[in-house]
Amino acid sequence: MSSSSTPPSVLLNTGVQMPLLGLGTYKLLDPEGVYRAVDAALAAGYRAFDSAAVYRNEADLGRALKELLPKHGLTREDVFITSKLGPKDQGERAMEGALHSLAQLDLGYIDLYLIHWPGTRDLDVSDQRNPGNRAQSWAALEELHAEGKLKAIGVSNYTPAHMRELMQSCRIPPAVLQVEFHPRFCQSELRRVCEEYGVCFQAYSSLGKGELVSDPVVMEVAKTCERTPAQVLLRWAVQQGVPVLPKSSNPDRIEDNSRIFDFTLSKTDMDRLSALDCGQKFCRDASAVV
Repeated sequence: MSSSSTPPSVLLNTGVQMPLLGLGTYKLLDPEGVYRAVDAALAAGYRAFDSAAVYRNEADLGRALKELLPKHGLTREDVFITSKLGPKDQGERAMEGALHSLAQLDLGYIDLYLIHWPGTRDLDVSDQRNPGNRAQSWAALEELHAEGKLKAIGVSNYTPAHMRELMQSCRIPPAVLQVEFHPRFCQSELRRVCEEYGVCFQAYSSLGKGELVSDPVVMEVAKTCERTPAQVLLRWAVQQGVPVLPKSSNPDRIEDNSRIFDFTLSKTDMDRLSALDCGQKFCRDASAVV
């Protein structure tokens, strides 16, 4: 994907386009590393960047973008920034937490702000205060959305039960659900729920924490396509209209991961990859959170 082209995107229920490809910034902890990764990503055509309060890099990301956007002939409006409310701020501290994210990024507004986790830090997963805290957080996000500070709001790591609960009580529906998604964890029920409610289903951990790049089927498909296993895994998602957020600090890998829009997987290859679905999660499981 060239740096000058308009990135392929998906239409959110807010009427805004969100790029199908974004750079995940989890574990990018030093300012220089963030700067190098953002520079490489912008050069490779990325126009979306995904952060979170718990990543502790919102300020570094904001600073890097302010310095680098002019270098790449871009403005704030050309990029799509996502961040997330930390579990420690779930509930009555949600407004404070979201405002802190806005101040740390210091980019005027946040394009998409998510509740990062359905639970609350220091509360047991079975604690009956969790649903009330989620509702309180959502009300704070709705307020900031109405003020234009959060252009879209959504959730991450929610289960079908959490989604249905939210849809019954919200004034503004979530624009996005960001969850783990890859061939071994296809999330069929959750995707159906998102489709039913008009919510964009977005993937993280597309490579299964790096495990899936050495899966024999993935490697075989990659060899046939003359692509890397990572490109195949990312293409498998975007070919289904699912936005992806590959994370890397390596400029060459960042560029490689962007090259997913100039080839198509055959139906046979798509089916072979989808047939790997076995419910295997590599990340934290939210299903026990009430």
